[in-house]
Amino acid sequence: MIPDKPNPTINIAEITGDYRFNPKAEDPYFHSRTIKWIAQELPRSAFDQDLLHSFGAFMTICRIQRNDAEARVKAMEANKWKSQKPALLADEDPSTEIEYNLEDNARTQIANLIGRRFKGKRMEALINAVLIAKGYITHWDERQKADGGVDILAAPGPMGFGQPRICVQVKSSESPIGTEELDRLVGTMDRVKAHQGLLVSWGGFKDTVLRQIPEKFFQVRVWNQDDIIDEVLANYPGLDVSIQSEMPLKQIWTVVPEDDQ
Repeated sequence: MIPDKPNPTINIAEITGDYRFNPKAEDPYFHSRTIKWIAQELPRSAFDQDLLHSFGAFMTICRIQRNDAEARVKAMEANKWKSQKPALLADEDPSTEIEYNLEDNARTQIANLIGRRFKGKRMEALINAVLIAKGYITHWDERQKADGGVDILAAPGPMGFGQPRICVQVKSSESPIGTEELDRLVGTMDRVKAHQGLLVSWGGFKDTVLRQIPEKFFQVRVWNQDDIIDEVLANYPGLDVSIQSEMPLKQIWTVVPEDDQ
């Protein structure tokens, strides 16, 4: 299991070869084992909460065994990656890892809520509300079906005549998007005379997109699932009440575990 931190996805592979050391390999890839990919870019929402807890405890390649994880993942594979969690896990202690995973658990709940309630035009409405809360004047038409590469236009200042002018494209799919969407946004920016672009993808971005972002630093920003949640939390008090009613949140304070200090 290899969690993809930049995107809300999970990659799963089977180790097929023994350990090898290659001193001539590119740093830091001196140590390796051959693998066979089983699945790549699976959305986190496909996995049950207890598995996500275990996945979140690791920053790199790992093997998850708690709560019969390996067998459940294999069953998911056989069922086109749908959840196979039994109704009751005899060895599962509800209190296990609660303190360690409190923040991660809260973000996962928020992500699941947004994923369920803000699809398609509703995701556009959420991003539009965030931009308004950040002080932008926006143009967004919830009735518009063919957007021509423009979901939202935003700019600061009176009546939205300030700079920078921002062209926004929003994708609510759970799958990472590729360079075609980035190229489309850049082309649209020129057509509508926007200074910058914002590409929003709930499912994250393929590596082909991420590799281009440094080259487009002065043109484009990208928001993945984590960025969207960060922006929602940072601007929640200023969101439209209709958005807040669809996503009721409450801020709490808790003690930071000593290991995190």
